[in-house]
Amino acid sequence: MRNKKDSFKILILPGDGIGPEVVQQVTRLIEWLEQNRPISFHVTYDLVGGASLAEHGVPIRDEVIKKAWESDAVLFGSVGDPCWAHVGFDKRPEVAILALRHELGLFANLRPAKIFDALTDASTLKPEVIRGLDIMIVRESVGGIYFGDPRGIEVLPDGSKKGINTEIYTTSEIERVARVAFTLARKRCNRVCSVEKSNVMESGLLWKEVVTNIHQQEFPDVTLSHMLADNCAMQLVRNPCQFDVLVTGNLFGDLLSDLASMLTGSLGLLPSATLGETRSDGKCAALYEPIHGSAPDIAGKGIANPIGQILSFAMMLRYSLHREEEALLIESAVSHVLADGFRTADIMSEGMKCVGTAAMGDAIISKLAQLAKV
Repeated sequence: MRNKKDSFKILILPGDGIGPEVVQQVTRLIEWLEQNRPISFHVTYDLVGGASLAEHGVPIRDEVIKKAWESDAVLFGSVGDPCWAHVGFDKRPEVAILALRHELGLFANLRPAKIFDALTDASTLKPEVIRGLDIMIVRESVGGIYFGDPRGIEVLPDGSKKGINTEIYTTSEIERVARVAFTLARKRCNRVCSVEKSNVMESGLLWKEVVTNIHQQEFPDVTLSHMLADNCAMQLVRNPCQFDVLVTGNLFGDLLSDLASMLTGSLGLLPSATLGETRSDGKCAALYEPIHGSAPDIAGKGIANPIGQILSFAMMLRYSLHREEEALLIESAVSHVLADGFRTADIMSEGMKCVGTAAMGDAIISKLAQLAKV
């Protein structure tokens, strides 16, 4: 166990679009924590995505992946810029995040969807439907259709084209992500719902079989249910509070977690963590990022919501740095600021105070000081 004077090595990759703006608010939080809490950080920065393409001609360099391996955790902003639409598929900005997941073995993506009491009215669903919402979606993130071979676009003899993507999952890939979901459920409400399309996909049949076996052999105390992905999407809108932990594959997890995020009011609110296997040195490779994109249409305007990025940092404190007290402090500060009526444009409602990115950061840091009594 680390003692309170340890310094943590963090790699920050701001990326494109609004990434640098929202990451800047986390940098301010890091400075505040170092000044007011028994914790210190050694922080390095580097380029990914379109920013790396502009400087180095590639979306991510081997040196950056090496730095990520050597860090206690990686904080990631966002990647994606329409000005790079002309580059080959293998050089698009988004390759950066896919490469990090693959090279670091980041197989379990944790995406919480939790409603803040102050934002119950921000959801498009009725307050009575989403009040108390607290879901954890565990998405397998290095397998499935995003990584399967064969893939590509072929030209057929008649001159037309065929696009190919292959959905592949192995027993071991399903087992390890299922274990993460069951372990998390034990710390929550002890329920897991496994999501696939076993009615039409062989990979879904295997997914259901393997999750069932892991449940019976290792986690019989956890309640397990199974649901088809299309039904799950419907149920998330109909009765989202029925779920505790959802575990699913890469494609369905991508879709369902974005759907779940809007139950809370905005993509800008939600964090994520992507975790790898525990290594021989006892460390676990991990990357933390908000689930929103680079939002190039609002980049540079100072209006982006930094809360998803800030809460991703809180997840880093909890899962990689084992600083639960600081994680809870940041989450509490965010909740109090929202209760005080501060809103960025994406969650603005009548009677609230509309603020920009930096002003939201100001409010959260001020609340941190109040809560910590410093």
